[in-house]
Amino acid sequence: MGAMSRLAIAIALLLLPLAVHAAATQKPAHAQKPVDALFAELAQARSPEEAKPIEDQIEAIFQQSGSATVDLLMTRAAAAEKTQDLDTARKILNDIVQIAPGYAEGWRRLGELEALSNDDTGAMLALQKAVTLNPRHFAAMSELADMLDDYGDKKAALGVLRKVQALDPTYENVDRRVRELTKEVEGQGI
Repeated sequence: MGAMSRLAIAIALLLLPLAVHAAATQKPAHAQKPVDALFAELAQARSPEEAKPIEDQIEAIFQQSGSATVDLLMTRAAAAEKTQDLDTARKILNDIVQIAPGYAEGWRRLGELEALSNDDTGAMLALQKAVTLNPRHFAAMSELADMLDDYGDKKAALGVLRKVQALDPTYENVDRRVRELTKEVEGQGI
């Protein structure tokens, strides 16, 4: 046996425990609940604390792009955002929506970044695209509703927030926000 073969075997033996550990700690794909079942649970949640783990599972599903390239680019965009390199993050997110125009999470993240950069038009367009692609993306809808409200389109904001409320009744003060906008848009009942 040559030196290279022995080295390859030694490396394989060293990495084997890592591979076994990784396989043991990963959930099998069949163990993940279907998104419809998660939304049914979310609609029944009685508190934000009860809803949070369900929201997290749904958001994890929304983040799945189905493309290793897109996943890598999303990781790089997040790293650029974390270091406040918003120009790089924007370039990467623009590449993502070009590569995967049907990936709603890419559009949502681009919308968030545009809002951070004070490009409200770009933010609203990207968030609207995210909601169009995934009409149950409650985070994108909530962000879009906030922007619509800020720009005075309270009726549209209320409509979007009611959809969020139907999907996730405990989402980030959605009940309070719907009540307040309902008073502003529809007035108080007698």
